[in-house]
Amino acid sequence: MTDAAVIDAIGHHLPEARETNDELARRIDTSDEWIRTRTGIRARSRAGDDEPTSVLATRAGREALGRATNGGADVDTVIVATTTPDMKCPATAPVVASDLGLENTATFDINSACTGFLAGLATAAGLITSGNSRAVLLVGAEKYSSIIYPQDRGTSPIFGDGAAAMVLRPGYRQQAGAIGRVHLGSDGRLWALAHVLSGGSAQPLAADPHDPFLRMDGRATYRHAVARMTDSCQRVLKDESLTAEDVDLLVAHQANARILTEVARELEVPAEKALVDLTDIGNTAAASIPVALSRAQEAGVLRGGETVLLTAFGAGASWGSTVLRWPELTSPNLTTTEGPNR
Repeated sequence: MTDAAVIDAIGHHLPEARETNDELARRIDTSDEWIRTRTGIRARSRAGDDEPTSVLATRAGREALGRATNGGADVDTVIVATTTPDMKCPATAPVVASDLGLENTATFDINSACTGFLAGLATAAGLITSGNSRAVLLVGAEKYSSIIYPQDRGTSPIFGDGAAAMVLRPGYRQQAGAIGRVHLGSDGRLWALAHVLSGGSAQPLAADPHDPFLRMDGRATYRHAVARMTDSCQRVLKDESLTAEDVDLLVAHQANARILTEVARELEVPAEKALVDLTDIGNTAAASIPVALSRAQEAGVLRGGETVLLTAFGAGASWGSTVLRWPELTSPNLTTTEGPNR
């Protein structure tokens, strides 16, 4: 009897369009140097008007299904982790499932902001190990450009658009790619760290032009993100009887380069083992961890057998971590130069 969910395939999709720092500086008071030194970002991916979150998610899902066992024909559940759904109602997941030709599947969205993909991993693993799902397509997808106030220097330089998808199926704990414990946590007292004020039941209508867009306290978010991700990582490493020395690759939510560096330092993970994947695409929120993993797979950074530590912090506030041994997966191109930096 299966006792774990295991990773069967992964794929991603990023919009072709990029907005560079210099282009951004033409419309807001900033500069390439200011952005690079504070975030590590040189450009961010930008989806077009005809590319809502469901389109990004569908394209990433198609990539993952194309690499999955049996083409993912046994996928009976689609989960979309996103903070930027196509609409308030219905969820984006059924649209994605339909566009992929997955009929009569269970579908739902998860909104845990940048922690959403890890929450999705825990949910998918529970569905599979309980026997409620044969295989799950888990997608992290965001179009953050749709909720960014164009003149906000605190958010416009940071966030990008993109999606990545993972197919999970039944397996065993000793297998590479098996999902073990996913540590998750939250503190609702910190909801104001990052939020979109209007559009929900508390305030349906906007009182000022900024209300439909993301507001973020960058300094406070930095402080809490480092502390929570560090603590969460330490918990999962202890649960698995591992130490920082056992970690081959730290894949943190790609918030900004300074946070990635500080979390690695706090964990005593060498800087060269901390994956940096936001330089040319920005922070893609719930998509950032799977996008980073997929690009690392394609670039040959991940080949199979590596101990990978995943961690995220997002609005809510929410956070989470897990550690796993990366499986050997089919990759279309191991020689591409595009991808994450180490």
